[in-house]
Amino acid sequence: MPRPDAQKRSLLERAFAAAVEAADPERIPADLLPPVPAGRLAVVGAGKAAGRMAKAVERHYRDVPSLEGLVIVPDGALEERDSLPRRIEVAAASHPIPDVRGVAATRRILDLVHGYGPDDQVVVVLSGGGSSLLVAPEGIDLAQKTELTRSLLRSGARIEEINTVRKHLSKVKGGRLALAASPARTTALVLSDVVGDDLSAVASGPSVADPTTFADALEVLVRYEIKAPGARRVLEQGIAGRLPETPKPGDPRLAGAATALIGNNQASLEAAAELLRDVGYEASILSSVVVGEAREVGRVHAAIARQVAERGEPFTPPCALLSGGETTVTVRAAGRGGRNSEFALGLALELPERSPIWALAADTDGRDGSEHNAGVLVTPELLTSLDRRAARASLEANDSYAVFADSGHLLVSGPTGTNVNDLRIILIDPSG
Repeated sequence: MPRPDAQKRSLLERAFAAAVEAADPERIPADLLPPVPAGRLAVVGAGKAAGRMAKAVERHYRDVPSLEGLVIVPDGALEERDSLPRRIEVAAASHPIPDVRGVAATRRILDLVHGYGPDDQVVVVLSGGGSSLLVAPEGIDLAQKTELTRSLLRSGARIEEINTVRKHLSKVKGGRLALAASPARTTALVLSDVVGDDLSAVASGPSVADPTTFADALEVLVRYEIKAPGARRVLEQGIAGRLPETPKPGDPRLAGAATALIGNNQASLEAAAELLRDVGYEASILSSVVVGEAREVGRVHAAIARQVAERGEPFTPPCALLSGGETTVTVRAAGRGGRNSEFALGLALELPERSPIWALAADTDGRDGSEHNAGVLVTPELLTSLDRRAARASLEANDSYAVFADSGHLLVSGPTGTNVNDLRIILIDPSG
C-alpha cells in the first residue's frame, strides 16, 4: 500500500488535473459563436490557449470557405501540432517579454482586419499571455517596451495595473483591435486569467472598451517607482489631451463588438473541489480572487490551516481548503522560483514540523514563473526535514525553487495549453 504522503500527493495531482481539464480551451459552447457571416470570416487573437481555442473555432466553421486568420502563441506551443488549427495560421512569439516576432505577427493581424467591412465577422480568441504576444508599441519603441515590461513584472504590480500601462502604449490593446476591425463585427472569446474576470484586462482587452485612462497608467509607474522616461512622456502627452484615449464604455464605435467568457478560475476550483468531495473530503473554496505578495498570502493560508488542524474551526478535519487568484512577487534578488513556490515556502515556514497538512500550489498553465515546473507540493515529510533557517534565507533571496527541487517536491505537468491563474489546495487530515 502506498505511504500516506504518496497517496495525498497523488490526490492533489489528480485534483490539479481536474482543474486544468475544466479550463479546456476547446470547450467553446456553440451558442457563443456568431452565425456564419454574409461576407468573410477571420479568427485572430493571442495567448497561451489561443492555438487550442482557434482549433475549436475552426472545427465549428469547418464548412465556411472564407475562413482565414492568425493567432499568436508562446514559444513551444507550435510543438503541440495536434492542439493547433490547420487553416488558421499560428505564429510563435516571446512571453512574458515581447519580441520582434510578436510585433510582426500583430502587424499582420491589424492589416488583415483593416480590410474587413460591415458584412464580415472577426472572432477574437484571447487568453492569459496575450498582452506580451499581441504587441504594437505606440509612442515608444520595442526596446523601451521590453525594458518597461521587465520593470513592471519585477515591481510586484498586479496584472490589472500592468495592463493599464500596456493599454496606453499600444495600437492594439484597450479596444483598439475592435476599432481597427470596424465596421466588421467582432466577437471575443475569453479564457480569463484575471482575478475577478475583468474582461477589459485579459490580454489587455484588445476588443473591449477600456475604463482606465492615461492618468491611471502614469499613476502605476509613479506608485511602483518605475522611471521609464519615454513611457512617462507619452502618458503625460495623453493626459494633456495631445493623444487620443482608448475607447471607453458606451463608445458607439464598439457597438458591433461582443465578448463572452468561456472559462475562469472559479470553474477550475469547483472541478477540483468536486473531485476531493468524491473521495470523502469536505472541500471549501475560500476565494477565487486572492491577490497580494505570494509569501504573505502563504502565511495567511498557514494560519487558517493551523486553526483547522489544531482547533477544528472554522472547518472540521478531514477537509480541503482551496483558493485561486494571482499573487505577486516583488523580486529583490536573482534566485529561482515563481509565485507558487514563494507561496508554498511562506506556508511551510509557518506550519509546525508535525502538521497533518499537505498542500499544492501551481499555475494552471503548467509553468510557475520562469521555471519548468507547474508548481510545488508541501507534505508532512517536507515539514519535518525542512532546514528552516536555510529556507528563510532562500525565501529572502527569491530562491524558493531550490528548496522544493532539492527535496523532490516539484509538481511538473508540462505545458497545459490553458491558463486560468493559480490553484492552491490544502488538505488537513489528522488520520494520515
